[in-house]
Amino acid sequence: MLIKRYPIAVHVLSVSSLKGGVGKTTVALGLASAALNKGLNTLVIDLDPQCDATSGLGAVTEFGTSIAEVLQAPKISTIRRAIVQSPWHQSSKMDVLIGSPRSLLLDNPAPTVADVWKLEEVLTHLEDEYDLVIIDTPPSINALTRTAWVASDRVILVTEPSLYSVIAADRARKAIAEISAKLTPRLQLLGVVVNRLRTQSNEHNYRIGELQEMFGEQLLRPFFEERAALQQSTGAAKPIHAWPAEGASEIAKSFDWLLAGALSDMEIGDQKRDRVGVVTRATRGHHNPISELIPQKIEENPQSRRANKKKRWFSR
Repeated sequence: MLIKRYPIAVHVLSVSSLKGGVGKTTVALGLASAALNKGLNTLVIDLDPQCDATSGLGAVTEFGTSIAEVLQAPKISTIRRAIVQSPWHQSSKMDVLIGSPRSLLLDNPAPTVADVWKLEEVLTHLEDEYDLVIIDTPPSINALTRTAWVASDRVILVTEPSLYSVIAADRARKAIAEISAKLTPRLQLLGVVVNRLRTQSNEHNYRIGELQEMFGEQLLRPFFEERAALQQSTGAAKPIHAWPAEGASEIAKSFDWLLAGALSDMEIGDQKRDRVGVVTRATRGHHNPISELIPQKIEENPQSRRANKKKRWFSR
């Protein structure tokens, strides 16, 4: 069987948590700041109906079009109206696909097959314009989060060292593994980021030990301690790399390190897939339908067969 290979133009990284209040959006904005500092053309997609990433990036739209309208009708004209330039931008792009509380209406606990592939379809129109896409997902495992994961190469899970956050991280890891196995093999968990750590707390230190036992090398370092500078920069809608407060430069370096690890892992993953001759993407990365990559004598109707497989998984 001859496999056609296509270049991957953009890396997609989801920042997720199945428990609210752990600083997920703060981590996403820190990574966006690091990407800007590195000179990467970056798109932040705000899938969280609370829209904190949109606010944190100072993004304001003239059209009133948002991710909600894009997912309902992923046409290029709608997508263009929903993307705005963040005031963060410098010589490289820092764009935002605007979030909206209206997206909550799309966060179905039992999404259809078409629903979970819509963001992937959106990115086919944009992949040549950006080096990196960062998706801020809702604190749930309903349609919006699944849609983000299906479109992603890697997921970073954000947690704080508390009982329920640790449980949520483990549940998210299992969900990512299942989606990867059944829908999109390129999806992988990059690791778990510990946020809001209080080093003097016995409870926090105990939960760190639990996380180390559960995740091993996927427990990412450095840990992010509870620092005022990070909250201040987020509240002021400024990148942490440009924030003048004491301790901000140290935090910025931590995000640089985290981003560098994520990019390196995604690039190594691409090389491994090319080396073994695996089709790297179901939709992005090529303009030919997927049916052209599969021998017809093996699969007479690949689209319907693949759809049935997805339908069985989401009906569980």
